Amino acid sequence: DVQLQASGGGLVQAGGSLRLSCVGSGFTFEDYAIGWFRQAPGKERERVSCISKHTGTSYTESVKGRFTTFSDNARKTMYLEMNDLKPEDTAVYYCAGDRNGFRTSVVDYWGQGTLVTVSS
Repeated sequence: DVQLQASGGGLVQAGGSLRLSCVGSGFTFEDYAIGWFRQAPGKERERVSCISKHTGTSYTESVKGRFTTFSDNARKTMYLEMNDLKPEDTAVYYCAGDRNGFRTSVVDYWGQGTLVTVSS
């Protein structure tokens, strides 16, 4: 029933831009905090951004000023605009939803990943 589908990844040169999309279905989009996570080879998964009705929009420090996330609740779609991409941004990006605002180690829903590769 529940599905989060991420798309938009690809290969881009350093300094370039990409827009990721995440379409949700099977749950009430507005009742969940939604966010983007990424995992690079050999590194732990990290939260990139999240949108919460209670806490607003937040970003991890390394992407502040470069990435922008926003959602269209009517279309159950969340976007991540990535600008000035750097090789260290290379990772598989996942979208996720959590009704508790990602405040615990348990995340309700994960989407499939979309690969972003930034070349030097």
